[in-house]
Amino acid sequence: MAERKDKKKVVGEPMTDEQIKVFLDFQPEDGENPDFHVLLKAYRALRPEDFERFVAFFQAQNRDIRATDDQGRTLLDIVRGHGRSEPFVAILEQAGG
Repeated sequence: MAERKDKKKVVGEPMTDEQIKVFLDFQPEDGENPDFHVLLKAYRALRPEDFERFVAFFQAQNRDIRATDDQGRTLLDIVRGHGRSEPFVAILEQAGG
């Protein structure tokens, strides 16, 4: 499908606080840790600079940065195994993850 010539493709536009805070409200599947769920969703969707802001909002709600999945892994455990994840690892380590 061709892009319309009168529409400019917008890439990398900064997200607002409200757009980032939406991730705090994502509901988990049955039995899934709610804190782990929102951390994983945010990690998968956000750029490092937006993820860093998300983590600050997350912690301001006194949520668990060390929440685990059903296999006992924290998000930091998972992210360490991903390529080009250094910025996310640093953010999670700084937050106590």
